[in-house]
This record gives sequence, structure tokens and C-alpha cells, in this order.
Amino acid sequence: MKKFFALALVCVMALAALLTGCGGAPAAAGKQLAVQIGPNPETVDPALNSTIDGATMLLHAFETLLTIDENNEIQPGQAESWEVSEDGMTWTFHLRQGLKWSDGNDLTADDFVYSWKRVADPNTAAPYSDTALGMVKGFDEAIKGNPDALGVSAPDASTFVVELGQPCTYFEKIAAFVTLSPVQQASVEANGEAWSVEPATYISNGPFRMKEWTPSSHITFEKNPYYWNAAAVKLDNLKFVLMEDSTAAYTAYQTGEVLFIKDVPTEEIPSLTKAENGGDFYVKPIMGTYYLNINLEHEQFQDARVRKALSLAIDRDHVAEVLMQGTYTAAANLIGPGITDADGSTLFMDKANGGQPYMSTSADLEQAKALLAEAGYPGGAGFPAIQYVINDSGYHKVVAEYLQQAWGELGLTVNVEVVEWSSFTPQRRAGDYDIARNGWSFDYNDPSSMLELFATGNGNNDGKYSNPEYDAALETARTTHDVEERFAALHTAEDIIMNEMGMLPIAYYNDFWLQSSKITGSWHSPYGYYYFMFADVTE
Repeated sequence: MKKFFALALVCVMALAALLTGCGGAPAAAGKQLAVQIGPNPETVDPALNSTIDGATMLLHAFETLLTIDENNEIQPGQAESWEVSEDGMTWTFHLRQGLKWSDGNDLTADDFVYSWKRVADPNTAAPYSDTALGMVKGFDEAIKGNPDALGVSAPDASTFVVELGQPCTYFEKIAAFVTLSPVQQASVEANGEAWSVEPATYISNGPFRMKEWTPSSHITFEKNPYYWNAAAVKLDNLKFVLMEDSTAAYTAYQTGEVLFIKDVPTEEIPSLTKAENGGDFYVKPIMGTYYLNINLEHEQFQDARVRKALSLAIDRDHVAEVLMQGTYTAAANLIGPGITDADGSTLFMDKANGGQPYMSTSADLEQAKALLAEAGYPGGAGFPAIQYVINDSGYHKVVAEYLQQAWGELGLTVNVEVVEWSSFTPQRRAGDYDIARNGWSFDYNDPSSMLELFATGNGNNDGKYSNPEYDAALETARTTHDVEERFAALHTAEDIIMNEMGMLPIAYYNDFWLQSSKITGSWHSPYGYYYFMFADVTE
């Protein structure tokens, strides 16, 4: 059903392009920046998105209560000010006067009430609902079917109040989370799930508004004249060129069709000059981990010894340094660099597992073979062929080929299935795989941003990992007022999932991209997002 709906949306968009020119007359001439950050997005509905490329688009079309600037600091967004009660449990946001939707209609605090309740509504099936709103009072009742129980209210048109049910020291960052962007109730309810696929109904509140969407070609956004800070927006049009093939993206960059590409062909990397040496190739660390999802609903993977054997067979140093050409770093933990511990300065990973890595980053084939034999599969005998699912970008193919060889050493057969990006995440979420490549960039500087993914029932728990002790540790972290106790519980959670190999960490992320020197005023965040809303293009 999910695949059918995705195809139906593409058909709707294609038909709209033919019948209406994708929202009317062509975009007015003016200053345009064309960039490539990915292929067709799975969705550009803020409540449903769970991808980096989708989030980057959303950041330009919508604005949350608070925002994050180029220094990764919280700044006022739709809210010009806010205050927190003495006990930290009530947050009051004061909206800017005169806020408008991109169609010119007034935007009020009631729109945030509607939008946050929509994320909590189980009928929406928002994958981030637990992460974004799990700390809000009444969420447990809301997610069971009563969204009106969520502790959000609008005492007046410019005041939005959030009551927490659990302490949350990083709630400022939640208020800047793109999932919690406001959406226009009238458009959503009049058009259903299709509201976000046509420019005419895609009403937003950010620096840009959608002008044109031609599937597998481009999504063009134009400057939103109703945005409160429109005077700071220098571009007339921002064009996201939709390309899945990195070679095609590289060609478009070389010809000047685009001035920025995220999907750089890996074979070209050795010849590229890094920006710090005067070139246009950028490599920047981000807070995130490349890992493998194991479908724990499949019987053959329910024995932790099997999962550990698969992990031990992987030479992560080879993957990161050779296959990924040093653009990633071998991972020995789930939570990697950049994420801080209770004191805000010590790295979480430095205090994990008693200060020691959870595993070696080199392979141990003999131990892997022994564990597989203990689990009842000596030499791989009797183990079903593994369906390994990836999308076609970056290093996914070369890593898949390596895993075929590495797991082949254990006597296992691996069949690689390459899926288009727009279908990949729905397929993974539906559990239609044995093992799938995955990865996560943190949404805020807190270990919970990743650890919550593996909680029972979490909408992004694609491997369906479930452990009562793990869930209990996360519950302690959610509910305690003691910072030290909270971080101890988060460390316990990581101890549990790493001991069981509930997923297989492979490498810590770095982002790499090509960017023309003609672009000024853009920035990249340690969460993996790209910001062009205040960029300019010079000759």
C-alpha cells in the first residue's frame, strides 16, 4: 500500500505538471541558485519526513518556533521571544506580530497547536512523533488516538504554550526541529495527504514557497514575499535539481547547471582539491553514524551470536579508509564524535563502556566463524541467503560488494538489491529486507537523538529492535531531573544495544560536497543540513 501511494503521488505530480504547469506561470526572471542535494524526496510533508534531503528542502520552505544559525546556536524564528517556568516544565513562546502563510493568510498560535497535535495523532503516522513530542504532557494519550490531550495551547493569537510531562533539558532544540513546522490546517484538510505534492496547495511559512515541481527533474522554490524576514533573502529562486546518479550530478556541476552537488562520484574524489587548499571540495564532520539495520523480525537474526558474527567479519578500518577513501571514520561505538556528555564538554563516546571502545574496528574472522557455528550455522550451512538492500548513492554499492565478500568468508550468500531513493526508505520502514544500509544524523546534540530510534515502537525503528531493559533505561533518561542519572541511563542503553548488536555501526559520518565559489552566505550544519535561504550568487 505504501508503494502504491508513493507511485500515486508521482502520478499526481506529473499530471499537475501537464495540466497546470506546476502551479501557474513560469517563475519570474531573477537571481537563481540551482543545487543538487538528492533525487526525488520521499516526502516534503514536515510531519512525515525522516530524511536529510527532505529536511533540507523543508528548512527553506518552513520556519519553526526557533531556528539554528550558522554557528549552531538557537535563534528566534516564528517566536520572537520565549520563557520557561522555574521548574522547566512550561514553555511559553511569543510569536512575531503579523506572521503570514505563503498565500498571504494570517498565521497564529492556533496553527502551531494544530500542527503539533497532527504530529502526535496516530492517524498521521509521523515517524518522529515520539522523538519530537514524547516529553510533552499528554503525549501518551495523544498517540493512542486522542491528540487533543497533547499539552499545547494558544491563550491568544500570538502566544503558544507547551506543558511538559517530563523534564527536557534540550527542549529549545526540539522547538527548532523541522518536524514541528506549522502546516496550514485548511490546505491539509482540504487536500488530504496530497496537500504537499502540488505548489498550489503547498502552503508554507518560510523564506521560500514552492513554485514548480517536475518529478525526477527539479523542485523550484521562489522567494516568499510574506515571510517576516523577506528583506534578508537575496535569491529570487532556489532550484533543487533532482538527480540520483552522481555522475550526472557531477556533469551538471562541471557545466554550471548547478553550483552545488552533494552526491559527488566517489571515483572523482582523489582528483578533487579540498576547499582549505583553494579548491571547491568540502569535507566536514557531522554528528552521525553509518550503520546496518538487521531485520530482527526474521528468525535467523534473532540470535545475538549471529549478529555478532556478522559484525566481527567486517573490517571497519578498511571500509572507512579504503572503500570510503578516508571521508568517513571507522566506528567502534554507536554514538560517535561531537555528542557531549552531562558536563557539556566531555564527549559521550569518551565515557562510554568505561572509556573503552565497544569493539575493535578490524575484523576477527575466526571468532565470527566460531559464533556462527555456536548459533547452529557452521560454515554458514543452513543459513538463508541474505537480502541486503541499499539505495544507489555514495559508497553504498562498494560497501555492499565488500559485505558480500566479507560475509562470504563465513559461508553466507548475500544478494544485493538496489532501490531508488524515493522507494528505499518506505521499503526499509515496511521491513521488506533482511539487512539494509542505514545511517542517522543527530537532530540535536544529545545521545537520545539516536538512542531513541531503537526504542520499542519508535517510528524510525526500522529493524524492530526491542528490549525491555533498553526501554527502561531510556524511560529513566526521559523522566529523571538529575542530569548525571540521565546520562548514566543513556550510557546503559548504549551498553545494552551494543552488547546485543541490535544494529551494526560501521563508520562515523563526514559530509562531502562540491560548491562553487560563486555561492556566498550559505552554511552547513553539524547535523548534516545545508542552508541556502540567505545565500547569494556572485559572478
